[in-house]
Amino acid sequence: MEQNLINALLAIELENFFSIKNKIRLDFRAGNIHTAAAKLLSDNIFEWNGQKILKTVGLFGPNAAGKSNIMKAINFCCRMILDSHAHNQGIVFNFKPFKFDGWEQKPSTFYIDFVCQNIEYEYSFKLTTTEILEESLYYYPNNRKAKIFERKGNKYSFGSKGINRPAEVATGTSSTQLYLSVASKMDRNIAKSVYLYFLQTFLLGLVQMQDASIENLFKQEKKIILKALEVCDSDICDIAVEHKKGFAPVPTPSLDGQQIGFQMQPIDIMRFRTYHKNNPNIPFDFETEESNGTKRIFTILIRLLDVARNKKSMMIDEFDTSMHPHLAQFVIDLVHASECSQLLFTSHNAALIDMDRFRKDQIYFINKKVDGSTDAYSLYDFKDFRETMDATKGYLTGRFDAVPIITSSVMSLKRLLKGGDK
Repeated sequence: MEQNLINALLAIELENFFSIKNKIRLDFRAGNIHTAAAKLLSDNIFEWNGQKILKTVGLFGPNAAGKSNIMKAINFCCRMILDSHAHNQGIVFNFKPFKFDGWEQKPSTFYIDFVCQNIEYEYSFKLTTTEILEESLYYYPNNRKAKIFERKGNKYSFGSKGINRPAEVATGTSSTQLYLSVASKMDRNIAKSVYLYFLQTFLLGLVQMQDASIENLFKQEKKIILKALEVCDSDICDIAVEHKKGFAPVPTPSLDGQQIGFQMQPIDIMRFRTYHKNNPNIPFDFETEESNGTKRIFTILIRLLDVARNKKSMMIDEFDTSMHPHLAQFVIDLVHASECSQLLFTSHNAALIDMDRFRKDQIYFINKKVDGSTDAYSLYDFKDFRETMDATKGYLTGRFDAVPIITSSVMSLKRLLKGGDK
């Protein structure tokens, strides 16, 4: 009998990235909740190795509090894992540390706890904008923590088992490269498996419409995509893919080998056409003639259905932008209906903070502190809040702090427009 292999995100910690100053932690391990309301939401979790794991975690809070910076920081760190093996000396990493209180001079830290093919790993690194300072990878091969490698500057230590010929990899790793990234490039066993987790299983966003994989994904999921559009009362009854030949400028070296010229070369152009119930014979161009909401749900579902069917995890910033509320709920329900897929998302939609849809530990509030830094805390941390209370109302009235404070009246705005200071 084939083993049921699980991949899962367990926790992420970030420190000193963008508006994030002090360490914040996003935890996908479920809290100790045994209420009747939590039992009704049993589809919101799955079990692995005796632990309850959350399928979704949502980040809520006002504009400029740092929700997108959290997602941007995670994306940067994962891209470092995937791309840093190609870094040259002298490169400046594409992130900014917290700018106030001298934190620009301090290092930034990333930590991720995850399951890859039924084995738990803990991976972390510390860096400045120009070099890697520390890096480590541990795992639990028999439910006991074991070291694969540790790195401090250019000094390494290795566990008794793990990456084969580890010192050879260390010799080929510069101060701007992650050891894990280089080891994977050199096709080293465990490093390759972990690298593939970040490449293929923990997905960092949506598929671009011209991505080569999107046509196959669409053909596999066409039926449910049309069903999702029907949920939103869309009158789209069919979607088709067309291919056309076109031309695009391709850079080519000139005869002297120095200047770069351009030559028009034939390319394949993929376009989606939609058909509506009112007249199913007339095609509409998907890119130019459909609403932003329709385009948004299409690109989300193309990715998310792959995630839901294949036990993957992904994150989406402001996933419900331009989206009908019913479709936002449809997306969340799709993840909860999966066996063990996961979604980390941000949203401004207070209606989603609903105890009939989420457990307390699935809802995080993102707030900006007095010093301008980002704070993150869970509804689970509010021990006096019960599931029978109205979480949406509590959020909007400032019960959990993370709401925009806007004091205005027509009269005060009139005075402002006239140049007054009150």
